[in-house]
Amino acid sequence: MEFMGYRRADGTVGTRNYVGILSAVVCVNEVVENIVRQVQGTARFTHHQGCCQTPLDIGKVNHALIGLGRNPNLHSVIVVSLGCESTDLAGVIAGIQASGKRVEHLVVQEIGGATRTAAEGILLAQEMVREASLQQREPFPISELVMGMKCGSSDTTSGLVPNPAIGVASDLLVAAGGVSILGEVTEFIGAEHILARHAVNETVAQGIISLVDRMEKRAMAVGEDIRGGQPTGGNIKGGLTTIEEKSLGAIAKAGTAPIQAVYEYGVRPTVRGLVVMDSPGREPEILTGLAAAGANVIAFATGRGAPQGFPFVPVLKITGSRTAAEKMSDHIDMNLSGVIEGTDTIPDAGQRILEELVRIASGGMTKAEISGYSNAMDIYMWGPVI
Repeated sequence: MEFMGYRRADGTVGTRNYVGILSAVVCVNEVVENIVRQVQGTARFTHHQGCCQTPLDIGKVNHALIGLGRNPNLHSVIVVSLGCESTDLAGVIAGIQASGKRVEHLVVQEIGGATRTAAEGILLAQEMVREASLQQREPFPISELVMGMKCGSSDTTSGLVPNPAIGVASDLLVAAGGVSILGEVTEFIGAEHILARHAVNETVAQGIISLVDRMEKRAMAVGEDIRGGQPTGGNIKGGLTTIEEKSLGAIAKAGTAPIQAVYEYGVRPTVRGLVVMDSPGREPEILTGLAAAGANVIAFATGRGAPQGFPFVPVLKITGSRTAAEKMSDHIDMNLSGVIEGTDTIPDAGQRILEELVRIASGGMTKAEISGYSNAMDIYMWGPVI
C-alpha cells in the first residue's frame, strides 16, 4: 500500500506541504494570525506560553517548537517573536534548521510593531509558499506514515467501536513498518497494568507505570484527586462511570502490537512500531505533542463528537455512534455505527480506517481541514505562570 507524499531533507515524508508560521510567545499570536489570514498555503501554530514560566516549562516550549517546526508536513518555517520572550529563539531556529528546512525569523520589537511585522511576514510567506508549491508529491510506502492516536468526547460507544478499530489500523500500520503513537496518560489510569503487558520488555513496562504514577502525583501535589476531573462531565453524560472504565476503552487504541518504547512529551520516536508518549488527554495539548513528535496523520475516535483538528496535521474523526455521526456530521469523517448495529465488524472497520488514512495522506481533506476547525492549540506545561 502506498500514499503520495513530500520527501523532506531529513528523510521524513510529509502528507501536507505548508509553510509554518510559528509563534514563539503568546504576545505575538495576533501577528501570526494576520500573516496566515492573508497568505494561502500557510499554517499557523499559536499558543499561550513562552514567558513568565519556570525554566522546566520554557524548556518544554523550546523542545515543542523545534518538534513542530521539524514536522514533515511543513516545507519551511517562519518563527515570529516579540523580542523579550524567555523562549530560546537561537536554539529553536537552529533546531529546526538542522532538519534542512528554510527558517526565517521576525522580531516585532526590532521591526517596529505588529503592523509592520505582519506586512513583512506576509511578503516573506508569499515567497516561501511559492517555493513550496514547486515540490510535487511522490509515491511512498505506508511505512513512512507516523500515526498519532487520540480519543475525545468519549461515551460508551468509544471503547466498543472506534477505539478498537483504530487499534486494528495501528496493528496493520505497524506490521507494514510504520509508527503509531499512543498518548493520553490520564486515560491509562486503572488499566496501566494491562497496557504494560504489551511492552516489549520490563524497562518499557515500568516506563508506562511510571508515567501514570507521575501523572497522579501531579494532581495530588495540589491537593486533588485526578478522578475529580476524569471522567469529564461529558464522559459521564455519555454513560462512562469511572476512570477505569474510560481507560479500558481508551487503551483499545493500542491494538495488539508490542509497545517498543516510552517517550516524553513531543519527543520524536527513534524506533519503528507502537510507542507511548507522555501527554494529557485534552485535545490542544495532546494534538500538539503528537505533531511535535512527527505525526503526519492523526486518527481521532469520538463518541459524542469532538470537533478539533490540528493546523498542519490532518486529523481523521471516527465515531461508532450514529447519533454523533448525524448531529455532528460537519465534523465526523467516518461513521462506524454499523458495528453496533451488526452490519459491520471491527476488523473490517480497522482496515477501512487505514485505507482512509492513506487517502488523506495523499491529499484528501478531512472535515476539520475543510471547516478550518483547528486553531485552539497549546503546549503541555507542568508548572505555574510566574
